[in-house]
Amino acid sequence: MPDSGDLREVESTPRQDTQVRVFAMPPREDASSSEIVTGFLEALTSDDPNFEIARKYLTPQASAKWRPLRSTTVLADGPGVNADRVGGREDASSISYTLNGTRVATVDGRQSYRPGAGDYRETMHLARDRKTKQWRIDVPPRGVVMGKSDFQRNYLSVEKFYFATDTAPAPATSPRTVAVADPVYVRRNVAPVTEMVRSLLNGPTSWLDPVVRSSFPTGTALAGNAPALAPDDQNRLTVPLNAKAARVGLTQCREMASQLLFTLENLTPAVDTIELRAGGRQLCTEDRSEAVAARGPDKRADYLYLLDADHRLVRLPTAASDSTEPDPVPGALGTGATKLRTAAVSRDEAMAAGVGADGKNLYVGALVAGGPLGDPELTSAGPAPDKRLSAPSWDARGDLWVADRDPGNSRVLMLKEGVGEPLEVSTPAGLEGTVQSVRVAADGVRVALVVRQGEKSSLLIGRIERGDGGTGGGTAVSVRELRSATPELEVVTAMSWAGDSRLVVVGREKGGVQTMRYVQVDGSTPDGPAPAALSGVKDITASEDVRLPLVGFSEDGIVRLPSGEQWQKVVADGSAPIYPG
Repeated sequence: MPDSGDLREVESTPRQDTQVRVFAMPPREDASSSEIVTGFLEALTSDDPNFEIARKYLTPQASAKWRPLRSTTVLADGPGVNADRVGGREDASSISYTLNGTRVATVDGRQSYRPGAGDYRETMHLARDRKTKQWRIDVPPRGVVMGKSDFQRNYLSVEKFYFATDTAPAPATSPRTVAVADPVYVRRNVAPVTEMVRSLLNGPTSWLDPVVRSSFPTGTALAGNAPALAPDDQNRLTVPLNAKAARVGLTQCREMASQLLFTLENLTPAVDTIELRAGGRQLCTEDRSEAVAARGPDKRADYLYLLDADHRLVRLPTAASDSTEPDPVPGALGTGATKLRTAAVSRDEAMAAGVGADGKNLYVGALVAGGPLGDPELTSAGPAPDKRLSAPSWDARGDLWVADRDPGNSRVLMLKEGVGEPLEVSTPAGLEGTVQSVRVAADGVRVALVVRQGEKSSLLIGRIERGDGGTGGGTAVSVRELRSATPELEVVTAMSWAGDSRLVVVGREKGGVQTMRYVQVDGSTPDGPAPAALSGVKDITASEDVRLPLVGFSEDGIVRLPSGEQWQKVVADGSAPIYPG
């Protein structure tokens, strides 16, 4: 048994095996009102595709109005049930029950997950049929309600893909079409392939909608007589669409098929080829989504970068996993006299940016031999190193982002292509606290911010919107609709993107100890194990290319975590490890 560490609450009902199937049972004859309520709530957690069994607990009128897919409320435990005896008895003609619990999250009608705290309280009303004398629910709860363990068994987090609106359609190459992940939850055992395709056709979640587009024509849906979708023995999936898609051209059709390939590629069994049909004919066949759009980094990173004992930028080849002797990067940031506190390398590994050792100045230089280092591109007036410039971050366009943590002038800044006059990025009005760090996703439309307020700090995900800068010309950049990705953590000390919609985070819960975990951008916890424990973590870096290992800076120096292995020491004297981006 452990003899140290924090106390953790144990779920009252342990998480069930994800392979367990639950079949709902209809109400028995002469069931009591309490049995009707219990049976209905159990039916909500079943794998019944259309909740037909759950509807048997409702009156015909209530069943016609009930919309179970409008929302799913997730509670810490299953809903508690209290009978309201005021105004009725078991032998009366009606009775009310109150459902209660602690809210954990809500999944809306577009299958988007949103964390939510607070009390849940809703009233159910039952009536006894005058003729049959059977109890039935005539006022059901809104949508579906279940405990967290049942939700984890019933629902599966998947990523559907759309295209960034500020990138060009295929076959244009500048800028190349970029695929953007939109995580949603579908029912795990209810035709998941069909549900994922339907969700994709229904369009993006409301949070992502302003910055992405779908190649499917408005109104496109599965053909009315389409059976449940499943790939054949050649991993080929045929998708029949309605007439709205019948007139699309080949280029648009390839984009449509690529959206489906990106969305379904992590499914089991795998889908390798998409065939789209509409109007009684084949529209196109696609098996190479990467030829149509970029997903994540354009290429695998050639190097891992870090600061050596002399605070200069050095690198290790990612292909040589046993290499422990870093070489200085070409250019002034690797061989010059300027000492650095943090650094970032552009995604094409052609440029680098570094913050001076005192956190005051931001330098940018090309990674070429003999490349000079000019004057600082940006200077902070903060009173101390930790109240000046944060670690910078490059986006997919080659623009450089950084946070100035000066208490008197806290702001997020962007430098077009890393040089020139910094552009202040607009953040939501009412944002409380100081932005401590910035990391832009590979898709260029989402950004992760660590915001500190007092002794607490949280990880927030925002949507990047670009528009006309107005009378001053240029481009206005803003971050919109910030939402928490770590509602359970009181302090976040380090973070990095680690997939299309996943981040790795170092922090601690209230009253807890330091922990490292993966989180989704929607605030949910992804399936799979957390990273192996590592003590004294000061920094962490990962890549959206999941083939590359996690790399951390801890009390043991620079360490990495290859897949399926334990942490391995890389460099004893080094700090601030980074992948491109």
